[in-house]
Amino acid sequence: MPALSALRADCENCFGLCCVVPAFAASADFAITKPAGQACPNLREDSRCGIHDKLRTKGFTGCTVYDCFGAGQKVSQVTFEGEDWRKAPKTAKSMFAVFPVMRDLHELLYYLTEAAALPTSAPIRDDLAGMIDRTERMTLETPGVLRKTNVHTHRGDVNGLLLRASELARAGVPGKKKDRRGADLIGARLKGANLRGALLRGAYLIGADLRGADLRQADVIGVDLRDADIRGADLRDALYLIQSQLDAAKGDATTKLPDSVSAPAHW
Repeated sequence: MPALSALRADCENCFGLCCVVPAFAASADFAITKPAGQACPNLREDSRCGIHDKLRTKGFTGCTVYDCFGAGQKVSQVTFEGEDWRKAPKTAKSMFAVFPVMRDLHELLYYLTEAAALPTSAPIRDDLAGMIDRTERMTLETPGVLRKTNVHTHRGDVNGLLLRASELARAGVPGKKKDRRGADLIGARLKGANLRGALLRGAYLIGADLRGADLRQADVIGVDLRDADIRGADLRDALYLIQSQLDAAKGDATTKLPDSVSAPAHW
């Protein structure tokens, strides 16, 4: 079973793929428009961002909340065995096509690893271990096989297990649990709300006021927390919480977090 630390970005061992592969448009998140497969003008020759410590002030907030889940170094150092696309241009097209596939597989591995570590997952631990092994083997395929991988189908299989792990974890929370899957809660006033054990999968909480809210054991997979105010909120034991969600939110020293994530520097 992979450690969560292995599913986090290691930019020192990546060829700047997140600065090349994704497309982005000039907006509140990006200061410029960049097509897919074209290097950002801020990407240096050493595969480092030239404005990394100024991304927010320079208008590249979108970059600060992007998470490759360690796919960048996996593609760079394992799939392509350390062959830089700059020095070997013939690899660029294939590498750029593989990166988003690997990113999706690593995201699934991250969630599966967290689910398997939950004490309440005992009844399905073997199933989770099998799915982790299956997903890891997919990440080790050749570039040609990876490019043809149907991640959508695999994600469906994985999500069934993740939801089951979520149900088992939330079953121990007393009282009726709220089901707000995919809910439009943009700008919602939820200060001090009891959302413990709530099913919030895919909910839109953009700009929501969650100050002091109790989100323990809440399933927050895919929840959009951009500009959500989570100062004083209790997110300990929140299920499937990832670093990029926190990076997009507004918190402070009073926000309670699980050990798997950390308070963003800009808080």
